[in-house]
Amino acid sequence: MECCGSAEKPEREWRPLEERCCTDILWLIIFLLFCFGMMFICGFAIASGAASRLVSGYDSFGNTCGQRNSPIAGIPLSGRDQTQYKYVFVLEPCNIDTEYRKIKSMVLCVSKCPDVPLVSYGSLQNFALQNGSLLCSYDLLPDQYTTSPEKATKCPKLPVPKSSSLPIFHRCAPIHIACHLKFSEALITFIGHDSTQHGLLAGVMTSKEIIVGLCLLALVLSFILMFVIRYISAVLAWIFTGVVILGSLGGTGGLWWLYADHRKALSTTMASNELQVAQDNVHALLIYAIIATVFTVVLPLLVFIMRKRVALTIALFHVAGKVFIRLPLLAIQPVWTFLALMCFWVYWVMVLLFLGTAGNPVKNNQTGFVEFHMSGPLMITTFYHFVGVIWISRFILACQQMTVAGAVVTYYFTRDKSKMHGTPILTSVFRLVRYHLGTVAKGSFTITQVKIPHLIAMYIHNRLKGKENAVARCLQKICIFCLWCLEKCLSYVNQNAYTATAINSTSYSTSARDALLILVDNALRVAAISTVGEFILFMGKILVVSCTAFVGVLTLNYQREYTVWVVPLIIVCGLAFLVADCILSIFENVVDVLFLCFAIDTKHNDGSPGREFYMDKALMEFVKSSRKAQAVPSRSDGTDGREMRPMASGQSSA
Repeated sequence: MECCGSAEKPEREWRPLEERCCTDILWLIIFLLFCFGMMFICGFAIASGAASRLVSGYDSFGNTCGQRNSPIAGIPLSGRDQTQYKYVFVLEPCNIDTEYRKIKSMVLCVSKCPDVPLVSYGSLQNFALQNGSLLCSYDLLPDQYTTSPEKATKCPKLPVPKSSSLPIFHRCAPIHIACHLKFSEALITFIGHDSTQHGLLAGVMTSKEIIVGLCLLALVLSFILMFVIRYISAVLAWIFTGVVILGSLGGTGGLWWLYADHRKALSTTMASNELQVAQDNVHALLIYAIIATVFTVVLPLLVFIMRKRVALTIALFHVAGKVFIRLPLLAIQPVWTFLALMCFWVYWVMVLLFLGTAGNPVKNNQTGFVEFHMSGPLMITTFYHFVGVIWISRFILACQQMTVAGAVVTYYFTRDKSKMHGTPILTSVFRLVRYHLGTVAKGSFTITQVKIPHLIAMYIHNRLKGKENAVARCLQKICIFCLWCLEKCLSYVNQNAYTATAINSTSYSTSARDALLILVDNALRVAAISTVGEFILFMGKILVVSCTAFVGVLTLNYQREYTVWVVPLIIVCGLAFLVADCILSIFENVVDVLFLCFAIDTKHNDGSPGREFYMDKALMEFVKSSRKAQAVPSRSDGTDGREMRPMASGQSSA
């Protein structure tokens, strides 16, 4: 890496400050206490028997299968000894309420799942006598299966399909494919002809191996693109600029053509009301055309003014590509984050299912069956659990951002890249765990405070959809949009605050303030990087999706027994875009960290002896070309720029 300045004096080296702030320690303690609360909820759900009801299952009368049960007041068939009856059997497994996602049939505990199809009540009776597994209601003896007038409601619907027990969860699952399709239809609530539904679902099941393989292909393509995007970023940036200018010209020309056409179509023979509407339309088109013309004239001027900042974006992409070559472990950070999130989400869903089977038994007046409903403190634990999934998920993502920021900051401020001590990624993880977990906890909680009202507003909007008036609906949408914008802004500030923490080891609030001041000082650069950078990465994602879809078409072409490719291709394209977005998000994170480091570097250094730049050669060339166009004013704040902290002190010189 080349730096300007005299080579006769020793160049300053940056070292990360290893300090703990009192506020960070406090927030770490708060976060740990919150996690202990999540563990307490899990222990409570297990101790209250909810876990056993989830794993072992329970019948329609509140009896847990595979164990002794206590009687429930008002439920005649409760309190049974089900030690020998370990499997859950549903009389009509395909009788599903698609609106509430519930099985409306009676559920029993049996000693054995029917391993052969049962086509008559006589076969039900023989199965019960031979295996001791009662497939009709408990108050109906096997001798009454063929003669009882209640057999139509208390016995399973004929024919009873062959079923097998699920591993761990002792449920008798029907093997018949039609019932599986019923379950799928209930989950996705497809609307259309049954044969179409069955064909689409069958096609997805038939192509599942191809879908998985194409997702792996998208993953590989995303990794390759991450390393080569620095070579095509310049081309994509200027393509984006050209498309925007041509699009504005085409849009302006189209508006003027529409204005002329509508004005020509005006006729005095029109009715008065029609003439007034036509004149209003012509007037509106004239206003739109004038605004578009002004925009089209101003746009090239903006492009000319912003051309240097577009060059900065290209230089940052070039340096980001070098970072991934020097620090290849950065590329697999999304994988570790994904695994951590998956483990936590599996735990969270399991505890949520435990809580769903917790509570007090309540008789459903419509069906007469027992359901477990939560009330009072249990509802608070559920809300606490929902807050936990938001906060801890954000915490895991923030840990990735802090790890990446620490490694990239070490790379940027190390002059001789061959002398970087150890592995910067592992060193960054060590500093995160030892010094900055409190910062990450506070930053993730800040997002959680906005995310919860956002989700509540969306829930209220969905529940009241079609019931509120136009004004209330408009206010709800404005509220949701404002909360969404606030969440995005806080996420961006958080990411830069983590970078500031990695540089100066300051607390979250101090780092966020300093980073925000730096971003405000470089607002035009931020705008250029956000627009051009987002477009380049978006084009990269589209490239991954297009290549994956093309290979998918060629692959599905050999699967002649299934000719409807719509659903598998849509699934493949959607998953490919998600994979590319997940992988390339780490590249975007690296670019943002490099930009903040560059802004700080140019703020405190000017390349003179004793204040040499830390930046890479590509960024150095950008600075030199900028200085040729405009002389850089000398610093007037009296600082010598030898220290990197505090970042926001003094006045900006870049």
